[in-house]
Amino acid sequence: MLVVLANDLPPAVRGRMKLWFVEPRPNVFVSGVKDSVAVTVVDYLYKHCQPESGLLIVRTIKQTPGFEMRCIGPPRKPMIEVSGLQLIVETLKL
Repeated sequence: MLVVLANDLPPAVRGRMKLWFVEPRPNVFVSGVKDSVAVTVVDYLYKHCQPESGLLIVRTIKQTPGFEMRCIGPPRKPMIEVSGLQLIVETLKL
């Protein structure tokens, strides 16, 4: 499975994404493509999206923990890695 969350996509990239993905909400793309196709799609996104696009890409992998997160551009929330597990930092508002 491949999930792509975007702040802003170029129109050509968004049109191409709609070929492979379901878009349940604006700029949220979900697909069950095979691993080899997922790698091709991720490579395409890295090649055609600027850092301002603000992409978070989550894809399933066969190694533990079963998923991998990658970003194009600075994420709104920082990501950290703890013992090989990628996490997104949430701040508490008191």
